Amino acid sequence: MRHIDHVVVAVRDLDGAADLYARLGFQVGPRNRHPWGTENRIIQFRQSFIDPITVPGDADIPPHAPGHFSFGAFVRDYLQRREGLAMLVLSSTDAARFAQEGIGDFAPFRFERTGRRPDGSATHVAFSLAFGVDSQAPDLGFFTCQQHFPEAFWNKALQRHPNGATAITGVTIAAPRPQDHAGFLSAFTGSPVADPTQVSLAGGAITVRPGTAPTFVGFDVQVPDLEAVARRLRASGIAFTQQAEEVAVEAEVLHGIRLSFACQPTFPSVTSTKDAV
Repeated sequence: MRHIDHVVVAVRDLDGAADLYARLGFQVGPRNRHPWGTENRIIQFRQSFIDPITVPGDADIPPHAPGHFSFGAFVRDYLQRREGLAMLVLSSTDAARFAQEGIGDFAPFRFERTGRRPDGSATHVAFSLAFGVDSQAPDLGFFTCQQHFPEAFWNKALQRHPNGATAITGVTIAAPRPQDHAGFLSAFTGSPVADPTQVSLAGGAITVRPGTAPTFVGFDVQVPDLEAVARRLRASGIAFTQQAEEVAVEAEVLHGIRLSFACQPTFPSVTSTKDAV
């Protein structure tokens, strides 16, 4: 069963977004540039991460082509419409293509870049991506990510967050007819879908709730202490709502994204992997 690898958050002001996430209690990494022109500053957990990303004005973005998905063009076009949660990415060990399931006849895409450790030293990372398309929600991005040098990417020093966050445990999608997306989500996750409103993942779930148009609503982050999160948000002047099992920053505060902090996920646990270094 795949788990959430990361969520891609499209923003127009990358440093402004990094400052906001820092005020939320996250440690935000340095700026990186992708070979197709986008730039990001990631927020890393043990085996998942938040990926705030932007398209600078001087970016040379390759266009979509038959059989080839342009990540940069997707983010650019998304930002022309709005900011927010643009893409959901699941883990993969083989960058599987989705052509046989009928959800994306794109060639797997491998790329490499230089990363930065907390001390500023360089490290080399490489990924293979396999893109899928939900024909009922073409404005939402979905792909799987295989990491070729995980020991160079996952770093415990980057995973120590003042708010104590440890993982992304869920993503919520709104759609007029949740059942229309069950076939795609089953193929994308590799999981049978008995309930179209809740698709199981390792260590989490995708929730699909009724809405006016297909859109990513937000994502959930696991923390050890909700009261500590609430105190930090209050001290940072960030509006939030609080219930017994959740502290939430609403969409109007965070680039159109609802961010939910919770203590205990109610989903299957992820099989343990080697500690990140």
